[in-house]
This record gives sequence, C-alpha cells and structure tokens, in this order.
Amino acid sequence: MAIFYVVQHGEKEQHAGDPPLTAAGRAQARRTAGRLRSFEPNAVFSSPLRRARETAGIIASALGLTVGEDARLSERMNWDGRRPLEDFLADWHTAARHRDFVPPDGDSSHQAARRFQAFLDDHAQEPGSIVVCTHGGVTVDLLRTLAGEASLPDGLLEYGVPPCAITTLDGLRVVDIASVRHLR
Repeated sequence: MAIFYVVQHGEKEQHAGDPPLTAAGRAQARRTAGRLRSFEPNAVFSSPLRRARETAGIIASALGLTVGEDARLSERMNWDGRRPLEDFLADWHTAARHRDFVPPDGDSSHQAARRFQAFLDDHAQEPGSIVVCTHGGVTVDLLRTLAGEASLPDGLLEYGVPPCAITTLDGLRVVDIASVRHLR
C-alpha cells in the first residue's frame, strides 16, 4: 500500500486566474523537498494549476524525479476573475458548509473528494511513497470524507491548509494532517 504525502502548494501571488508562487512560496517548496527527501518517494504528481505545478516541480527537481499531472488533483473552485471575488467567496463558503452544493465554476465538496479519492485508489497499490501536490480545499474535502469532520484540526475548515503543509496518508488512512514542522 502506498504512502501518500499530500502537499499543499506554496504561497501564491494574490490575483485571479492561475497565479504563480511568490518567492516565499518557492522557498517553502524547497524546504518541503528537504523534508520529503528522507521518505525516498518514487513519484511526484500535481494538479495542473500553476501554483501546484511549480511546487511539485521544485520538489521533483530536488528528488531527481519528474512530475505527473492529474486533473483530479485540481482545486474544488478556482477564481478566474470573471465574476466578483465576493460572489466567488460566498459560493466557496456555501460549498464548504453544504457538501452537495455545486457552485457555477467548480465542484461540490463531495465531488472534489471523490475525484481525489479516485486518484489515490488508482495509485494505492504502488510500492513506496508518492508526493501529491494539490490545493487546500480539495485536501480538506478528502479529509472530511476519509476521517470525518471531528478529526480535523481546529481552524482547518475555516482557515484552510497552510502553504506547503504535508498531510500523510497510509493508503486511505489518515496518519497526519497539515504538518508544518518542516517549515519552522
């Protein structure tokens, strides 16, 4: 059974569309790569969104691996700037509270969790460990499905996953949630 190291992308620039990492985000990714090196991962996968791809690229380069992209790792919703940010955020919060709500520009929480879990199921029998660079919303959606809301750390649902936090899964069993010890 594979061990998955689910990495939240590094700090991103604050604008619509598909923003890149900030300088701090790139530094976070380098420190995360240093931590992951000790686990000797066999593969690195990423969401196709730029901030996750950049994080994965930095990690993969440090580990001597290449990055495989998978759309199932994309965020639940991504603000593209075509509608007011306030409307996007209102839908984001509604989708977080009501897991079956399907926003006009994304997936419901349940849909996002199912596609992330399908990715994990497809790779669960691979030997060793796998790094998965993705996003906070879809990671929380998955954790709510796998472990239940009661096992989420305080504030995770409200404030999200910190940049470059590592969540560890042994197959589909949650081992550690949103660790940032390697960034201190």
